[in-house]
Amino acid sequence: MQSIDIIRLSEKQKQQLITLKRKTGIENWNVLCRWALCMSLADPTEPPKEDIPSDSNVEMAWKVFAGDQSEIIKALLLEAFHQRKNNKNVNTNDLTAFLKQHINRGIHFLHKTTDLPSNC
Repeated sequence: MQSIDIIRLSEKQKQQLITLKRKTGIENWNVLCRWALCMSLADPTEPPKEDIPSDSNVEMAWKVFAGDQSEIIKALLLEAFHQRKNNKNVNTNDLTAFLKQHINRGIHFLHKTTDLPSNC
């Protein structure tokens, strides 16, 4: 399996992240997207199947998204994929779609959360 190279966000995700940046004071997309991924992975249910467009100008390399936690995040993602997909063989396209679904759901979770700390 090859690795995920680029993560592209939708315009809706971008707008939600802009709001989150304002609410939290966190300036970096990658930090908020990591939070979103972790929040979504903590939910044992499957994220809704959605066609998530990559229609914004926000994109980040995997190295930027995952930072120095790259191996840990990839391991968590693979473990969740195997558990939820009943050990289905992993290919990069499936894993990328799985990641996008979790980031999307996590951004939604963060966006609707009212008790986020401000100016972190």
